[in-house]
Amino acid sequence: MIPFYMLERYEGNEPLFELVTMSMVSTYAGEPLHVHAEGLRGTGKTTIMRSARGILPNITRIKGCIYNCDPENPHCPKHRDMTPEEIESLGTEDIPMPFLEISHSAKVGTVAGSIDLARLTDAANPAAQLLPGLIPQAHRGIIFIDEINRLADTSPEITDILLDVMGNKPGHLQIEEAGLPTVDISVSVSIWAASNPDEDPGPLEEIRRQLSDRFDLVCYMGRPDSVDILSHMLEENSHQHKIRNANKRGSNVYDETKNDKYRDEIIKWSEQYGSTDLPDFLRNFIARLYIKHNLESIRAIEAMQQGAILHSLIKNRDKVMIADVTRILPLALKHRVDGDTLVKLINDVESRGSREGILSFKNKKNKREEEEEEYFQHNARALKDMSRSELVNTEKDLTPTHG
Repeated sequence: MIPFYMLERYEGNEPLFELVTMSMVSTYAGEPLHVHAEGLRGTGKTTIMRSARGILPNITRIKGCIYNCDPENPHCPKHRDMTPEEIESLGTEDIPMPFLEISHSAKVGTVAGSIDLARLTDAANPAAQLLPGLIPQAHRGIIFIDEINRLADTSPEITDILLDVMGNKPGHLQIEEAGLPTVDISVSVSIWAASNPDEDPGPLEEIRRQLSDRFDLVCYMGRPDSVDILSHMLEENSHQHKIRNANKRGSNVYDETKNDKYRDEIIKWSEQYGSTDLPDFLRNFIARLYIKHNLESIRAIEAMQQGAILHSLIKNRDKVMIADVTRILPLALKHRVDGDTLVKLINDVESRGSREGILSFKNKKNKREEEEEEYFQHNARALKDMSRSELVNTEKDLTPTHG
């Protein structure tokens, strides 16, 4: 697989690069961010998400804990009742942040947990004991599900598990097996998903709206439309190019150390996440949108707030700007409202911002703040003029270049 640092960026896939980066930052900081990429087959959704595994930072866990217990906050049945002294005596170890996948053939026991057959068949000391499934093993990491619309259609039991895991932050999971006590456990895991809404069984929001709403942010993956970009992609993927790279580096085709800068940035932004917050005027603005437009899900405005903070961090701003909210707004609402409602909402963002001054700063604006507010008004007008089909099937990069 092509490493993350070599993946081609263009206007159509830039939103997905932003979303996976934001989710990695938030996950490492201890707060999941669930993201979903929609788009035509073959546009690279899965490639980007799987390649992100190569830039994930390490986490520290209690040594040997299959649940990835944080030594500072143990949560699994074995360690959660131990004293700090007992935890310290066990030791710690660093492992890569978990990145696990749920396939369409997965069973409930594989996803949640089942009897540990190795322990049960141990002739010297047989014991019935639970083996945690993929989700509890991904604690403090990421679960990836490709073609999630198909999984939601064919596996309602697994969908129900995802609803519980994604319902709160951290999520909740019950591991049940006949003859054994039920294990109730909290799970902090970000769910990443990809799907093609134009193929059977259709868009996720039409199959299982509850599950669709659990995703904080959704983006549409566009096709590359530049000859230069496509030519460069062909060159990077060519057999001869890989041979030349291998000859330069010995046996390694790719220089994986170039992923380190992305990993270092994730750690830096995660450290800043806890001390970054929305200014009151932006929080009030988001709350007014919820009330005025009768948005169904509070998760929508929670996603706007979390997404705006994360977007400001990956753009290396010293505070959250209006442009961060406008960038996140369609990503947080695309799967929660219809196209007409989204157009009306964007129109209201422009008109109320001008009429009521809810986007104004209390004190004198500096030049950068004035540029941000001007950019906000420009984006609101642009989104208002987009047709319903464009809102549903495309995501324009609204990120200001001066940030």
